[in-house]
Amino acid sequence: MFVSAKGGETAIENSIRLLAQRRRGDLSVEQVSSSQIVEQLGLAVDRVMAEAALWEPITAAHAIQQARGDLVEAVFLLRAWRTTLPRQAFSKALATENMRLERRISATFKDIPGGQVLGPTFDYTHRLLEEIEEDPSPPSPAEQLHVEDLMRNVPTVARLLEDVDLMQRETPENSGHVPFDITRESIRFPADRDQRLQLLGRGDEGFLLSLAYSVQ
Repeated sequence: MFVSAKGGETAIENSIRLLAQRRRGDLSVEQVSSSQIVEQLGLAVDRVMAEAALWEPITAAHAIQQARGDLVEAVFLLRAWRTTLPRQAFSKALATENMRLERRISATFKDIPGGQVLGPTFDYTHRLLEEIEEDPSPPSPAEQLHVEDLMRNVPTVARLLEDVDLMQRETPENSGHVPFDITRESIRFPADRDQRLQLLGRGDEGFLLSLAYSVQ
């Protein structure tokens, strides 16, 4: 149960000023830029963009900075900013077998086309704090991994099952159906597939993780 708090305009203004002061921190320390957050805190930026349903790395980084690193608050900020943008077009369905792969792990099938791809993952690290250099030297060209070396054009498992008639192949229908937008309309039950996918796509990461483990 919640009760309303009485403060007044002066208290609110002082609270906002204090928030800005705490957000900036020690003035003798250089302020973090949005580009630094994008390049060095990429997972945080990706999470905020995913849950806000908007691909805008610099703006997401700005939201993280404004929220003092609180990703939930950053998602709220980016969602609010998203509502001010005009609707220009609908995205098309992707042919995922033509995507460039950085990581591909299957928990259902041991052998999948192209094999399991670990990619950049914490799964096999010792989870020990490493010494972070203040001004690290860039790696030599021989030590760098090139994105172009990652896998391309890998067929999906669903395509293999369709080829042996274990799964029915779906044929897209050009019915002119306009996808439901949960950001502009209230959800209707029973929810259609487009509504369910949008809810899952914008869901909190921790909740979705617990949901995935609970339904295994």
